[in-house]
Order: sequence, then C-alpha cells, then structure tokens
Amino acid sequence: MWRKNLRLVESALLALSLATLIPRSSAQALPQPAPSQVDPAHAQIDSDQDGLTDELEQALLVQFAPRFLVGQGDCSNVPAEFQPGVPTPQVKSENGTIYGQVFPTKDVIDGASVVEIHYYHLWRIDCGRHGHPLDTEHVAILVRASGPDLRVATWKALYWYAAAHENTVCDVSQIARASTLHAEDAGPSIWISPGKHASYLNESICQSGCGADRCEKMTPLAPAKLVNLGEPGHPMNGSLFITSTAWPLAAKMAETNFPPPVLARLNELPDSEIAWFNEGRHPAQGVIAISSATEQAVAGSGSNTVARISSAARAADNSVSVANGSTGNALQKSYRHTVHALGASVRHIGEFLAPKPRPGPSNPPPETNPQ
Repeated sequence: MWRKNLRLVESALLALSLATLIPRSSAQALPQPAPSQVDPAHAQIDSDQDGLTDELEQALLVQFAPRFLVGQGDCSNVPAEFQPGVPTPQVKSENGTIYGQVFPTKDVIDGASVVEIHYYHLWRIDCGRHGHPLDTEHVAILVRASGPDLRVATWKALYWYAAAHENTVCDVSQIARASTLHAEDAGPSIWISPGKHASYLNESICQSGCGADRCEKMTPLAPAKLVNLGEPGHPMNGSLFITSTAWPLAAKMAETNFPPPVLARLNELPDSEIAWFNEGRHPAQGVIAISSATEQAVAGSGSNTVARISSAARAADNSVSVANGSTGNALQKSYRHTVHALGASVRHIGEFLAPKPRPGPSNPPPETNPQ
C-alpha cells in the first residue's frame, strides 16, 4: 500500500514540476529583438515632419550625392555655405557646401515607397550674362525602396534631373533614366557651367542655354559639408533662409522635378537617350545669343534664314520627343540641327553684309592727266 501511495506522491510532484516549467520554457521561446535592431532614440526623429527620419534622409543624401565639376576661376569661386539661424541669405563661407532636401512622393511602385531628393548648389553671385546676387541651382533624383520596410530597404535611383536656366526662355534642363547615366546606386557626374552655374548631365551638352555656357577647365568639387535643409515649413539645421524672398529657393523646394507627362515622354525614348525637360524651344535660343546688330542683318537677309531655323526647330522637337532606334543622343541631335541652321544663317548674313564684287577688268587703265 505504501508503495502505491509513494507512486501517487511522485506523480503529483512530477505534474507540479511540469506545470512550473512549461510557462517558463514558453516565455524563453518568445523571439527577442537583437540589440542591433533596437533603434536609438535619435533614429526616430523626423525634424521636418515628412514621414522620413532624419537618419534615413541623411543616409540617402550621402549615398546618391553627385560628383560636381566646377569651372576653375569662377568669379563666384565655389558653392557657398550660408549663415544658419538667419532669415535672410548671408554667405558664411565659400567652401563648396552642398545642401539637400529629401521628401516622399505620393507614388508607390511595386508596393515600395518612392522618394525625391534635391541637391542644391547655392552661390554668392551669378556672374554670367544678366548677373545678379545669389544663385540657387540644383539637380534632383527619384529613388525607390526595395520593399515596404524602410528601416531595412535598399534604394535604387530611377531618374535624374539637372536644372539649367530653369524657368527662363533659355531653359535647357535635362532628364534621364538613372541607368543611362550608370547612376542607379550612386550619384553621377554633374557639370556646372562657370558664371551661370547651370547643371548638365553630360559634358558635351554644356554649350546650350542661349549659347553662353562652356564647361572648360573644370575641376572636381570637394564639398565641405552636405547639409539637410528640411522643408520650407520645417527647416532643419538652422536653415531659416530658405523662405527668404531674396531668392526662389522655397519655390524650387515645393515643386517636383519628375511630373508624369515628362517621365512618359522620356520613357518613349531609347534607353541611351537624355531628353530635354521642356521640349520644343531650344533652337530658338540660339537666335537669342546673336547680337542686336546681327539680328538686324538676319532680318534683312530675307525669309530663307527664318525658314531654316523653323525647320531646325521642328527637327529638334522630333529628335527629343519621338526619337526611335537611331544612334546618338537626342540632345546632341537637337544641338546639331540648331548649329546647322545657324551656320546656314551666318553664311547668308555674311553674303548680305559683304556682297561679292561684280566682275570687272583685272587691270584698270591708269588715270589720265586732265591737263
């Protein structure tokens, strides 16, 4: 009998032990976050309140920062750093500082977020034609995350934009696929014309913008800083100057450089093409570069010159907007059409200004003495 009671006691003790151990074992089996996955407090800060953390924005700015090339001896030296905490733009130092802006778009591609990034090179002065104090220039990029979780996503560039004489009659801003520039994982080279500081995605097209730009004697820019501006309503790093009416920086920060119609036109081109952001105005810009005296000569040379330039305009429009499998860059083709038309115009102008002498005797008779 006592053996039976002993077995009952042992069974009770075993059941009690199991009841005690199972909950403890279950608690130990719950997944615990690894120390590396626990974000520090600062990693959750979103100073400009756009839904992207400061840490992510800075990481994207660093990853895709372009390689800027600037002209040697530019009268404005290099891009400037502006005094933080001051509402009006005041140059602190001309040291090559580049400013950035990062904001999410409304688009979602393949279930992943899309972000637009602007890189601003801000100058003390525009010292080209029609120069003025302060100069706000930029390039932009559209990037896509690899998945919905932005904390672990990798990022790829989709498109690049370069502003050149933006929103003027001389606008030759360009847009291209990131793959065309071999700039899907990092920034491309960007050529900045001396004086006017227009941005170009390709060195060979730095001859545009009413004929004044030349990218000669270029040197790589060594940026002193890469500063996040935040947003116009929520400036970061003391960038109170972004809303100043002394320059159009706030307006440029409020606009996208990748509107759907422009992307649709670009995507109709071959993969090797760079397209004008605005189509259809570029050959006429060559005429603007002609001096007023020459313009009068053009007017006097008849309708042949105008007809040639108009023909070039139509050809340039087609080469950018409906280019097919032909080789060459759309911008280069447009430029060649313009040069050809203007070259013909120059020949007509030369004939008008210096007409060929009529044939006459090769050895005129000597004057006779009237006496």
